[in-house]
Order: sequence, then structure tokens, then C-alpha cells
Amino acid sequence: MHACASPNPSLRARCKEIVTQAWPVLIASWAGVAFGVIDTAMGGHAGAFDLQVMALAISIYVTVFVGLMGVMHALIPILAQHYGAGCHAEVGRLWGQGIWLAAGLCVVGSVFLLLPDIWLSVAGGLDAEVRRGVKRYLQALTLALPAALAFRSIYALATAVSRPSTIMIINVCGLACKLIFNWIFMFGKMGLPAMGAAGAGLATAVVSWMMLSAGLWTVLRNPWYRRFQPRLGRIRWRDQAELLRLGIPMGASYLIEVCAFTFMALLAAREGMFVTGAHQIMANIAALCYMIPMALGVATSSLTAQAIGARDPHLARLNGRAGIVLALGAALVTAALIIQWRGTLLKVYTDDAQVAAVAAVLLTLLPFFHIGDALQCMGSYLLRAYKIAVVPLMMQVIALTGIGLGGGWWLGFGPGHGALAGLVHGLMPDAPIGTTTLWVMSTLGLMISAGMLFFWYSRVLRGYTRRQEEPVAAQAALR
Repeated sequence: MHACASPNPSLRARCKEIVTQAWPVLIASWAGVAFGVIDTAMGGHAGAFDLQVMALAISIYVTVFVGLMGVMHALIPILAQHYGAGCHAEVGRLWGQGIWLAAGLCVVGSVFLLLPDIWLSVAGGLDAEVRRGVKRYLQALTLALPAALAFRSIYALATAVSRPSTIMIINVCGLACKLIFNWIFMFGKMGLPAMGAAGAGLATAVVSWMMLSAGLWTVLRNPWYRRFQPRLGRIRWRDQAELLRLGIPMGASYLIEVCAFTFMALLAAREGMFVTGAHQIMANIAALCYMIPMALGVATSSLTAQAIGARDPHLARLNGRAGIVLALGAALVTAALIIQWRGTLLKVYTDDAQVAAVAAVLLTLLPFFHIGDALQCMGSYLLRAYKIAVVPLMMQVIALTGIGLGGGWWLGFGPGHGALAGLVHGLMPDAPIGTTTLWVMSTLGLMISAGMLFFWYSRVLRGYTRRQEEPVAAQAALR
């Protein structure tokens, strides 16, 4: 029996299997996001200077890390296909190639982290002390980068072979350790000097290496993983080329999504402090909601890739259908909860009446934005299961960057400023024209991206099914 074989390949059974694998991914993702939340919250208590340093440094680190993380995630469909085919030794060998890939990416990422002036030039005239603080923080995070990227290879392995609880447990334990080490290093406890923002970076480095050690111990010592004979081996350039062919466009897709929020925040700042705060609340809630379809997408992609490796087109199609149903259903439930709990959410995020008023208007768009975001997320992950990443990247560039961000800037802040003012004021009186237009166009871009991705997925699915059925038909004709 293949690794992905199912005794009950019904739609309901596949939905249950996807949810079983998705919820540990979701918990692990939320735990990862909480690292930045802890730094920001504790930085606020350390002082305004440390908070500003961390806000700038974290934005730089996240941009670099997310792009490189996307490249590492090329391992997931590749390992999952080999696992589905029952090629366990190949899974262990290619996992080792992922470690080599992480080492190479670490060199690239370190260059960007150790040259913060390139990034800070965009922020204008910053105080020299702030620049030095950002540099110290990023130096500490540079120590974390090798461990964080190598850990992504363990994340990919665990996800590809349907063992996501491994990562969830390590991430949650890492979060607890992060809280403790932040307290020690930032505020100078246990006889150590108070290091402020730099201490938060050092805490991240220490915890990242602890998490990598726990992950390696699990992969190399846990009896369940021994079937793969995980090993480093020597570097093989053919394998590296395969990983990069899939990983580079995947990393670029991740970067597009991260940079989109950065670009939107910079534009929203033109409309004042209250609009900036309201936009940040909207963006933060959107990011937290996105983790749900992302977890479903990761689980669906992994199971679909396993079915592809097992040469089971029916199961691959069924997994994809189940993932789409779950993504749409979860998005509709999330949208309903946003509408129902809008007032409560605003109370959690702000006590400022003016910020809350603007945010309340913007949040009327979030349910539609999230539905588009969830569907385009699932579409991109399904295509990655078939090792297709370039076409989705091109579609996302056109829809998200061109129509969404480009159109939002043009109609909200550029030459076409005010073109949607009548529509905006008709639907949302007193809404800030520029920022609201940006969110409207971004929502439209997500919907178009989702439509394009699912159109391409249907083509890929038909082609794959036909290729798998042709040999069976030929053998039947011979008999």
C-alpha cells in the first residue's frame, strides 16, 4: 500500500484528513507570528526607542526571511511526492539536500541583514542611535538565520510525510522559551545587563538554535523517521537546481504578499496617523485570518503531492476538491465572525476613538478581502503540489501587484485619485478615500488572482489525469 493510500477515499474522509493535518500547522504558524508580537509588546515596556528599533528591524528581517523561507518550502511537494511513491530513501536523501540549500540561502540572507543602511535609506533621516540599534538587533538575528532556515527543512519533512504535530510541539515550546529569554536579555535579569531591543534579537537567536536542535533530535532519533534514513550526504547540484527551479518562484510569491502589506502601509501613512493606525489593525487581523487558509493549503498540497507520487489521479483530484471546499467554508465562517465581532476586535486593538472609527469603516471590506485571499491561497498551494510555481507567480504579479497595488495607488493616490470616491462614499460614508481605494483594489486583485489560479489548476488537473489514464487504457487494449 502506498504511503498516501486511503481505505475510504470519499470527499468527507479527505476533508477530515486535511483538517487533521492542518490544525497543527495553524497552531505552529500562530506561534511563529507570536514571536514578533512578544518582541513588540515587551519592546513597548522597554521604551519608545526600543520599540522603534524593533519595528524597523523586524520588518527588515521578516522581508528577508519570508522570501528565503518560500524557497525552502519547495521541499514540501518534492518530498511528499517521493513519500507517496514509497521512495523513503529518496525522502531522507533530499532532506539532506534541503540542509545544504538552507546553508546557501543563509549566506545570501546574511548579506542583506548585515547591511541595514540599504533598507533604512528608505525611511529617511533616522537618528544615528536608532540606526545603531537596528544594526545590533539585525546582527543578533543574523545568528538566528542559519538555524531558522535549517529548521524549515525539518518543517518541510514533517509536513510532507503527514507529521505536522512534530513542528507544532517544537514551535509552542519555542514560544515559551522566547518569552523567558526576552525577559532575561531585554530587562537584564539573572545578573545580565539590560540589552533592550538587541536582547530580543539575541533571544530569538538562542531559541532558534534550540528549536533546530529539538527538530534534528526528532528526525534523527525518533524511530518513526528512521525509515527515511535521513542524512546530510554530499551536495548534489542537480538536486539543488531542482529545488531552486521550484523554490525561487515560490519565494518570490511569498515576497509579493509580504511587500504588498508594506507598500500599503507606506501609502496609508499619507492620510495621517489615525488612518495609519486603522490600516495597521486591518492588516494585522487580515494576516491572522490568512493563517487558516494557509494551514489548509499546506495540508492539502502535501496530501495531493503524496497522491501524485502514488500515481493516483482520483485521490489527487479528490484532495484538491476537499481543500477548496474547506478553504471556502472556513473563509465564509471567518467572514461572518469578523462581521459579528467587529466591535470586540476594535476594543482589543485600540482605545483611541478616532482610530477605532476609521478602522470600523475599513473592516467592512475585510470579509470580502479574506474570501479572495483564502481562495487564491488554496489555488497557489494546489498548483505547487504539481510542482508548478512560475505560472502562479506570473498570475499573482499581474493580479496582486498590477491590479491590486498598482490600481490602488493609481486610483487612490496617483493620477486617478478620487476616481472611486463616489463608490466609496456611497458604500462607506466618511471612509478615507486613498486607503479605502487601496483595499478595494487589493480585494479585486485577490479575486482575479483566485479565478486565474483555479482556471490554470483545472487545466493542469485534466492534463495530469489524462497522462495517468493513457497507459492504463493502452494496457487494457493489449489484453
